[in-house]
Amino acid sequence: MEKVIIIIFGLIVGSFLNVVIHRLPREQSIVIPGSHCPSCNTPIHFYDNIPVLSFLILMGKCRRCKARISMRYPLVELFTAFSFWLPYHFYFEELPVYAGFCVVFLCLLIALALIDLEHQLLPDELTLGGAVVFLIYAFFNPMVTPIAAIAASFGSALLFAGLYFFYLKVRKIEGLGQGDIKMMLLLGAFLGPDRLVIAVLLASFAGLLVGLFFIIFKGKNLKLKLPFGTFLSLGSYISLFWGHHIFDAIQSLYRI
Repeated sequence: MEKVIIIIFGLIVGSFLNVVIHRLPREQSIVIPGSHCPSCNTPIHFYDNIPVLSFLILMGKCRRCKARISMRYPLVELFTAFSFWLPYHFYFEELPVYAGFCVVFLCLLIALALIDLEHQLLPDELTLGGAVVFLIYAFFNPMVTPIAAIAASFGSALLFAGLYFFYLKVRKIEGLGQGDIKMMLLLGAFLGPDRLVIAVLLASFAGLLVGLFFIIFKGKNLKLKLPFGTFLSLGSYISLFWGHHIFDAIQSLYRI
């Protein structure tokens, strides 16, 4: 029963994340007005706003204007529910408070990944706001010491800032965005050094694969801009649960 409640709550939070993902990059309030169809602006009644279920009943269309509703909405709701279950499965029994902060971290990753994917933007409200929360939590985090969290947060941000100015000065392009620098403050504060390294490695590898795909099959050139925040979110999501195992596996290769 406990797992069912957690998944239901995850679906509800996923519905809210959809609002954040749609409105925040457009500088709209995430509270007022209430949920409405983006095509005809008709307010959505509570019975048409049930996560996943309403999408299925309405067959992915607005009840009034019949405009298509993006598949992103139910997918975000389902993935957020999964993201509530994962920390529960891994940490809740021994570290319930940490599991709760993992949920907050994952929700931020989901929102940042999709906003950056669509708008190539990482809102300060999420990056810097999250960084403040997790830098404070670093003094209570059972997985990372405060010094390690602070060092990973500001050290990685400074490294990314150096890369940003290097690309700007030498190549006259933005190799990284300023939002990526701020996002490192958030990631380092919660992940700590080891898992942050794995997150960046996974993000770089994923970005490289996607970049090669667009260059080879879509005719893009090396100046192709990719939403690196999306890849950082993916890498951090994986690293949060499996980063230590990956880090240990990499270290073992050097001991052979």
